[in-house]
Amino acid sequence: MFESRIQTPLGEVRLRSDGNSLTGLWFVGQVNDAKDNHDIEIKDDLPIFGQVESWLENYFSGKQIPITIPLKPKGTVFQERVWQLLQEIPYGETMTYGEMAQRMAKEKGVETYSAQAVGQAVGKNPISVFIPCHRVIGKNGALTGYAGGVHRKEQLLNLERGK
Repeated sequence: MFESRIQTPLGEVRLRSDGNSLTGLWFVGQVNDAKDNHDIEIKDDLPIFGQVESWLENYFSGKQIPITIPLKPKGTVFQERVWQLLQEIPYGETMTYGEMAQRMAKEKGVETYSAQAVGQAVGKNPISVFIPCHRVIGKNGALTGYAGGVHRKEQLLNLERGK
Protein backbone atom coordinates (compact mmCIF):
# COMPACT_ATOMS: atom_id res chain seq x y z
CA MET A 1 0.00 0.00 0.00
CA PHE A 2 1.13 3.50 -0.84
CA GLU A 3 0.29 6.81 0.75
CA SER A 4 0.58 10.50 0.00
CA ARG A 5 -0.87 13.73 1.36
CA ILE A 6 -2.14 16.74 -0.52
CA GLN A 7 -3.67 20.07 0.42
CA THR A 8 -7.25 20.93 -0.53
CA PRO A 9 -9.30 24.04 0.20
CA LEU A 10 -10.90 22.07 3.06
CA GLY A 11 -7.64 20.88 4.59
CA GLU A 12 -4.98 18.26 4.12
CA VAL A 13 -6.09 14.84 2.88
CA ARG A 14 -4.37 11.48 3.15
CA LEU A 15 -4.51 9.32 0.02
CA ARG A 16 -4.03 5.55 -0.12
CA SER A 17 -3.57 3.30 -3.12
CA ASP A 18 -2.67 -0.26 -3.95
CA GLY A 19 -0.68 1.14 -6.88
CA ASN A 20 -3.54 1.01 -9.36
CA SER A 21 -6.71 2.11 -7.55
CA LEU A 22 -7.60 4.68 -4.92
CA THR A 23 -8.31 2.77 -1.72
CA GLY A 24 -8.60 5.65 0.71
CA LEU A 25 -9.06 9.39 1.01
CA TRP A 26 -9.47 10.94 4.46
CA PHE A 27 -9.25 14.46 5.80
CA VAL A 28 -6.27 14.32 8.15
CA GLY A 29 -7.53 13.90 11.71
CA GLN A 30 -11.10 12.99 10.78
CA VAL A 31 -13.04 10.21 12.46
CA ASN A 32 -12.00 6.91 10.81
CA ASP A 33 -8.78 8.46 9.43
CA ALA A 34 -6.52 5.70 8.04
CA LYS A 35 -6.21 3.48 11.09
CA ASP A 36 -4.14 0.71 9.48
CA ASN A 37 -0.64 2.06 8.98
CA HIS A 38 1.19 -1.26 8.58
CA ASP A 39 3.28 -1.80 5.47
CA ILE A 40 2.60 1.69 4.11
CA GLU A 41 5.14 3.28 1.80
CA ILE A 42 5.09 7.05 1.26
CA LYS A 43 5.16 7.57 -2.50
CA ASP A 44 4.16 11.05 -3.61
CA ASP A 45 4.93 10.43 -7.29
CA LEU A 46 2.51 7.53 -7.83
CA PRO A 47 0.53 8.30 -11.03
CA ILE A 48 -2.85 7.68 -9.42
CA PHE A 49 -2.08 10.28 -6.75
CA GLY A 50 -1.44 12.82 -9.51
CA GLN A 51 -4.77 11.89 -11.09
CA VAL A 52 -6.56 12.28 -7.76
CA GLU A 53 -4.92 15.66 -7.12
CA SER A 54 -5.90 16.89 -10.60
CA TRP A 55 -9.50 15.68 -10.18
CA LEU A 56 -9.75 17.35 -6.76
CA GLU A 57 -8.40 20.63 -8.15
CA ASN A 58 -11.16 20.59 -10.78
CA TYR A 59 -13.79 19.57 -8.24
CA PHE A 60 -12.86 22.32 -5.78
CA SER A 61 -12.89 24.89 -8.61
CA GLY A 62 -16.57 24.01 -9.09
CA LYS A 63 -16.25 21.82 -12.17
CA GLN A 64 -18.48 18.78 -12.34
CA ILE A 65 -16.34 16.13 -13.97
CA PRO A 66 -16.85 12.37 -14.17
CA ILE A 67 -14.84 10.12 -11.91
CA THR A 68 -12.61 7.98 -14.09
CA ILE A 69 -10.15 7.10 -11.33
CA PRO A 70 -10.49 3.45 -10.27
CA LEU A 71 -11.86 3.21 -6.73
CA LYS A 72 -11.35 0.15 -4.55
CA PRO A 73 -12.86 0.59 -1.09
CA LYS A 74 -12.65 -2.40 1.21
CA GLY A 75 -15.40 -3.27 3.65
CA THR A 76 -18.09 -5.81 4.36
CA VAL A 77 -20.52 -6.80 1.60
CA PHE A 78 -23.14 -4.57 3.24
CA GLN A 79 -20.79 -1.59 3.53
CA GLU A 80 -19.66 -1.94 -0.06
CA ARG A 81 -23.29 -1.98 -1.27
CA VAL A 82 -24.03 1.18 0.74
CA TRP A 83 -20.94 2.82 -0.79
CA GLN A 84 -22.19 1.86 -4.27
CA LEU A 85 -25.51 3.52 -3.48
CA LEU A 86 -23.66 6.66 -2.39
CA GLN A 87 -22.09 6.86 -5.84
CA GLU A 88 -25.57 6.88 -7.38
CA ILE A 89 -26.57 10.12 -5.63
CA PRO A 90 -26.28 12.83 -8.32
CA TYR A 91 -23.84 15.71 -7.96
CA GLY A 92 -25.37 18.50 -5.90
CA GLU A 93 -28.27 16.40 -4.66
CA THR A 94 -28.89 14.70 -1.33
CA MET A 95 -30.61 11.64 0.06
CA THR A 96 -31.57 10.89 3.66
CA TYR A 97 -30.34 7.91 5.62
CA GLY A 98 -33.96 6.76 5.70
CA GLU A 99 -34.27 6.95 1.91
CA MET A 100 -31.09 4.92 1.55
CA ALA A 101 -32.50 2.34 4.00
CA GLN A 102 -35.71 2.16 1.94
CA ARG A 103 -33.68 1.50 -1.22
CA MET A 104 -31.75 -1.24 0.57
CA ALA A 105 -35.00 -2.79 1.83
CA LYS A 106 -36.47 -2.76 -1.66
CA GLU A 107 -33.36 -4.45 -3.09
CA LYS A 108 -33.48 -7.12 -0.38
CA GLY A 109 -37.22 -7.63 -0.79
CA VAL A 110 -37.96 -6.76 2.82
CA GLU A 111 -40.36 -4.21 4.25
CA THR A 112 -37.88 -2.14 6.26
CA TYR A 113 -34.17 -1.71 6.75
CA SER A 114 -32.32 0.06 9.52
CA ALA A 115 -31.39 3.66 8.72
CA GLN A 116 -28.96 3.42 11.63
CA ALA A 117 -27.15 0.46 10.01
CA VAL A 118 -26.96 2.39 6.75
CA GLY A 119 -25.63 5.41 8.65
CA GLN A 120 -22.92 3.33 10.27
CA ALA A 121 -21.82 2.01 6.87
CA VAL A 122 -21.86 5.53 5.41
CA GLY A 123 -19.67 6.66 8.31
CA LYS A 124 -17.06 4.02 7.49
CA ASN A 125 -16.68 5.15 3.88
CA PRO A 126 -12.92 5.05 3.25
CA ILE A 127 -12.90 7.28 0.14
CA SER A 128 -14.33 10.69 1.01
CA VAL A 129 -15.49 13.05 -1.75
CA PHE A 130 -15.17 10.43 -4.54
CA ILE A 131 -17.71 8.23 -2.74
CA PRO A 132 -19.95 11.14 -1.75
CA CYS A 133 -21.06 10.37 1.78
CA HIS A 134 -21.41 14.14 2.25
CA ARG A 135 -24.60 13.90 0.15
CA VAL A 136 -26.43 11.93 2.85
CA ILE A 137 -28.43 14.01 5.28
CA GLY A 138 -30.68 13.43 8.25
CA LYS A 139 -34.44 13.59 8.03
CA ASN A 140 -35.80 17.11 7.74
CA GLY A 141 -32.60 18.10 5.90
CA ALA A 142 -30.34 18.16 8.95
CA LEU A 143 -26.61 18.08 8.17
CA THR A 144 -25.58 15.30 10.50
CA GLY A 145 -22.86 12.73 10.70
CA TYR A 146 -19.85 13.44 8.52
CA ALA A 147 -16.55 11.89 9.57
CA GLY A 148 -14.67 14.83 8.06
CA GLY A 149 -16.70 17.28 10.13
CA VAL A 150 -20.14 18.79 9.51
CA HIS A 151 -18.49 22.08 8.49
CA ARG A 152 -16.80 20.27 5.58
CA LYS A 153 -20.03 18.51 4.65
CA GLU A 154 -21.77 21.88 4.40
CA GLN A 155 -18.92 23.32 2.31
CA LEU A 156 -18.94 20.34 -0.09
CA LEU A 157 -22.71 20.57 -0.56
CA ASN A 158 -22.52 24.34 -1.07
CA LEU A 159 -19.74 23.87 -3.63
CA GLU A 160 -21.81 21.34 -5.56
CA ARG A 161 -24.87 23.60 -5.43
CA GLY A 162 -22.88 26.56 -6.74
CA LYS A 163 -23.19 28.60 -3.55
